[in-house]
Amino acid sequence: MSPSDPRLSAAYLTPGTSSFAEFVGAVSPELLPSRRALPAGDAAALAPHATTIVAVTFPGGVVMAGDRRATMGNVIAQRDIEKVFPADEFSTVGIAGSAGLAIELVRLFQTELEHYEKIEGTTLSMDGKANRLSALIRGNLGMAMQGLAVVPLFSGYDLAREQGRIFSYDVTGGRYEETAFHAVGSGSVFARGALKKLYRDDFDADQAVMAVVQALYDAADDDSATGGPDLARRIFPVVSVVTAEGQMRLPQDDVAAVADTVVAARMRRPDGPAAPLT
Repeated sequence: MSPSDPRLSAAYLTPGTSSFAEFVGAVSPELLPSRRALPAGDAAALAPHATTIVAVTFPGGVVMAGDRRATMGNVIAQRDIEKVFPADEFSTVGIAGSAGLAIELVRLFQTELEHYEKIEGTTLSMDGKANRLSALIRGNLGMAMQGLAVVPLFSGYDLAREQGRIFSYDVTGGRYEETAFHAVGSGSVFARGALKKLYRDDFDADQAVMAVVQALYDAADDDSATGGPDLARRIFPVVSVVTAEGQMRLPQDDVAAVADTVVAARMRRPDGPAAPLT
């Protein structure tokens, strides 16, 4: 379409791929973030980075949570960034890495899933969604090599298997299904350590929410790039719960109540709850 001819071009009217990213790549490839040219050198210090994301499965679904801090080197770039987003009705995605690119990739992923559903008349399977996200990450490899890496965490409720599932990725687009729980980002090693002692396979949704908030607290306790509950500003993690009824972002008042409980308990025991020995 041009200013002199307002009609849509043939590409928009011809039946083709169910992938929105492939369509844009064929019609206007310069619009894709992976096609943009970058100057030589390491660009990692030029953009805010987002961390940390954790996810936990429970018998009825999966819970994902992310802290609210973004950093640029040793500086806090933003205190209330959101890192957990709905991908579609039954899945959610959390971002770690270069914040701007990660948010743009999430928006493209959301459009990709919506476009597929409109073209095919059905939703992608859970594995299909995970594979589509893998392809989008692989397209960002050039920027990742220059320091602008995007490493999301993907989770959702699999309607076919009737269970929550978690997928992690590397910068090349490699896809890995995780069991029970996982974390990504600079504080992930501390969050996973917390979840190792807290996780139980008979969690209900409320217990899973408590576990992810505890894990983020432990990550913030040891990782300067991860933000803990900000009681003064009332800034708390974003928590998403996905079940057979769909994806729901937990209201901030509910997250605040959980965070207040965690902080109060840490005043008595700074190292957090202990796992029972069996």
